[in-house]
Amino acid sequence: MAQKKKNLPYLERDISWMYFNHRILQEAQRENVPLLERMTFLGIYSNNLDEFFRVRMASQSRIAESTEKSASADSEKARKIIKQISKLNAQFVKEYSETIHHVTDELKRENIYLVSDTEVSPEQMEFIRSYYKEKLAGSIVPIWFSAIKSMDCENDENIYLAVKVSKEAKSSVDYAFLELPVDVCGRFVRLPDHEGKSYLMYVDDIIRCCLPLVFEGLGYTDFKAYAFKFTRDAEMEIDNDLRTGTLQKISKGVKSRKRGEPLRFIYDAQMPKDLLKRVLRKMDLDSLDVVLDSGRYQNHKDMMGFPDCGRKDLKYPKWPSILKKELDGPDSLIQKIQQKDRFLHVPYHSFDSFIRVLQEAAVSKNVSSIKITLYRLAKESKVVKALIGAARNGKKVTVVIELLARFDEASNIHWSKKMQDAGIKVIFGVEGLKIHSKITHIGTRKGPDIACISTGNFHEGNARTYTDCMLMTASQRLVKEVNMVFDFIERPYNPIRFRELLVSPNEMKKKFIALINNEIKNKKAGKPAYIKIKINHITDPIMVQKLYEASAAGVDIDLLVRGNCSLITGIEGISNHIHIRGIIDRYLEHSRIFIFANGGEEEKIFIGSADWMPRNLDHRIEVITPIYDPSLKGEMKRIVEYGLKDTLQGRIVDGRGDNKLQSADEATSFRSQEALYNEYLTENV
Repeated sequence: MAQKKKNLPYLERDISWMYFNHRILQEAQRENVPLLERMTFLGIYSNNLDEFFRVRMASQSRIAESTEKSASADSEKARKIIKQISKLNAQFVKEYSETIHHVTDELKRENIYLVSDTEVSPEQMEFIRSYYKEKLAGSIVPIWFSAIKSMDCENDENIYLAVKVSKEAKSSVDYAFLELPVDVCGRFVRLPDHEGKSYLMYVDDIIRCCLPLVFEGLGYTDFKAYAFKFTRDAEMEIDNDLRTGTLQKISKGVKSRKRGEPLRFIYDAQMPKDLLKRVLRKMDLDSLDVVLDSGRYQNHKDMMGFPDCGRKDLKYPKWPSILKKELDGPDSLIQKIQQKDRFLHVPYHSFDSFIRVLQEAAVSKNVSSIKITLYRLAKESKVVKALIGAARNGKKVTVVIELLARFDEASNIHWSKKMQDAGIKVIFGVEGLKIHSKITHIGTRKGPDIACISTGNFHEGNARTYTDCMLMTASQRLVKEVNMVFDFIERPYNPIRFRELLVSPNEMKKKFIALINNEIKNKKAGKPAYIKIKINHITDPIMVQKLYEASAAGVDIDLLVRGNCSLITGIEGISNHIHIRGIIDRYLEHSRIFIFANGGEEEKIFIGSADWMPRNLDHRIEVITPIYDPSLKGEMKRIVEYGLKDTLQGRIVDGRGDNKLQSADEATSFRSQEALYNEYLTENV
């Protein structure tokens, strides 16, 4: 297969990610976004950046530090990427800080005040001291810097205060750090309202106010505290000892992650040099790691949980999920699916319909077996509870669970043990291949078996905030092949050929390339030729090359790409037929939909779990299904076309990082998520 041509433009994945995350920050800057939702976007931006440094910057750092001669070119490239990311990060940090100041000023105009330790009234100080004694006193234990060799035991998900304490004569100065008790009280503490105004404090400032109580009895009279945080390499060390079971290996790996090397250190720029020196000495940073001075507060991911103070008018209006009429009522949902293909588009449609299918399968005497792939699981998973009920009712239940779903390993291990205890056959996937497909197979004694194929996880929490599509079908040409995927997972070395489904790492990439080639051929023959895709990421060099090739042939290509995108548009003769938009709105765009013109005959339309990244196409088990039902094909087209014409939330993704909004006057402005929700409401009457 052809490799990436050196002369074709290609935006590195991690640079494109920085542009994507910047779109989230830009959303927090928009005056037409409800004020408390802007706080949420600030939290999402910060949380994304933490994960990016844990995972992607960690990978680049390992490559950059390689001393292998054969890897010298890769090492040099990684150093250049790190330099670019650091430059963008420094630029965005300043912009982020300005945005926070602006949003908090806007909150004051709405009578919501974030007060610091220097701004509290005597009455508020009395409340703060009482709050500390009742809620926090037992949760804070300072550690002297002089007592430890390094901070390798500290958790990078936490925030810390570096504290400088001294006695009245100033002859005795000591240095300590303490972990903020966010898990006990949250990041924000609400003080008593006063004269119609709401008051909040960072827990950081609650502790600053109470430092004399923290160090009570030790004779200190002067206290200074400055926040810092750090980010570790999130790569796990997996034990390859053959005597160790898979569950035990991953459990040990999760623990090893906490000891990963620090990669990024952020601190309050006001921290005195003598205190900063002591913190850095314990961090074990090297020259490639990022050290950034910042504002007074760190870990802004906590903005995602900012209290609303009862001000629902400063949030998005509620859009309750719609229980589809055709999937409501007392009749069997399994029978309804056997009669006709059904479709869910969460969170517009209620995920409860899928839960009900599983619950019916767990109890129905007509159901003999359930097979499902699980990637991420909700904390109190109704999906797992239904599967456990099915096993206890004598059904043959098989669950393929991905233990290496990043940052969800501990939760998945917990549920795996519960399911094994209930008699469920739990399969931990294929060595070397992540199981990322989203499929369910339900075997019946009467009537055809059914299958569910989704673009997103079978996860109740995700289904409230991620837009995902799910096909529920009894079409035997699809259902049989879904069952074949489970056979492939259990026996990955047996050759299996899929005729209907696109399955990676088997032939998915090859089939997508054939679909693109067909559009090129049709364009040259004067037939209708276009490609419309809604996807999360496009970074696979071969797929990028094929899209350039199609554009050069004159094929019109319209893409909705939420995250990473390595294409650079607008280059004459290469990418001038490619147009890309990215939507950031109240829901996270997550569905993957692929539409090909097919020469003016019936369009070929697919949905599924795979993005166009090397990991999805070459190193994971993914499933893409064709859509055959005409009404469902129309629905897929509507979703994609609405996204493409979104002028309120759709930004231009051109590979240059400008993230400009599509221009439109007020009369023609269009917001795809709102339009879809309103139409689904109308159609459900």
